[in-house]
Amino acid sequence: MREAGPPATVSAFDERLLEVSATLPKRLRQCADYVAANKDRIAVSTVAEMAEGAGVQPSAFMRFCQILGFSGFSEMQKLFRDSYAGGWPDYSTRIQHLREREEGSPSALLAEFVEAGRTSLEGLLKTVDQQALGEAVKTLADARMVHIIGLRRSFPVASYIAYALEKMEVPAMLHSAVGQIDNNHAIRAGDALLAITFSPYSAETIELVEGVAARGIPIVAVTDTIVSPLRRFNAITLSVSEVDFGAFRSLSATLCLAISLSVAVGTARAGM
Repeated sequence: MREAGPPATVSAFDERLLEVSATLPKRLRQCADYVAANKDRIAVSTVAEMAEGAGVQPSAFMRFCQILGFSGFSEMQKLFRDSYAGGWPDYSTRIQHLREREEGSPSALLAEFVEAGRTSLEGLLKTVDQQALGEAVKTLADARMVHIIGLRRSFPVASYIAYALEKMEVPAMLHSAVGQIDNNHAIRAGDALLAITFSPYSAETIELVEGVAARGIPIVAVTDTIVSPLRRFNAITLSVSEVDFGAFRSLSATLCLAISLSVAVGTARAGM
């Protein structure tokens, strides 16, 4: 059943997507997950390409668009194209020329990843809520011990934050899956948990967050989409969207947020 009307802004689109995603059947939930993680592709992709990315038939993707309130994919695409009007970077033209001349070469690949990283960094100020960032810094600075978990693709980010906090003499503990050693019992009242996970989300990270949330321990989450499972646990959420190239997604914006968060926490504790 179609909603009363289509979202008028990208922000309203995000709210609608979050509202309906939990009740969608499997195929349409695949559409929601893919769209939430790849909103940058909507303006430049066909419905067939979006459906292929989500792993569904085009007809299912069209049905998903209608559930969000649009007449079809074209109307949803127009919302995103209008929001980007005048905002396409000139640098992308140079990247395209490099692709055409040196496709597959190391220099072309470098340029591709530079462009993906640059676009991700430019979007960071739009995806991170400034009030949530302030609350996250205060929560972590006030904690007796900051516990950090981030596995697989998130592990470099988690380990970097642990390193940075240690250098600033902020009590911190990095949780990992090395040796399958469970350090969950080390999380005590007065501590805080910083959890980092991106689609496809780490089951171990979500399990730890769920257990910690049940104990009333504050949680700061660094994640990607508005349908991330970390949002179910009343965590202070910092959203990061990374543009990918091929099957690879860099950590440019995520690491920028990581060092910003770490330095802000260290500075706040130094002033206590």
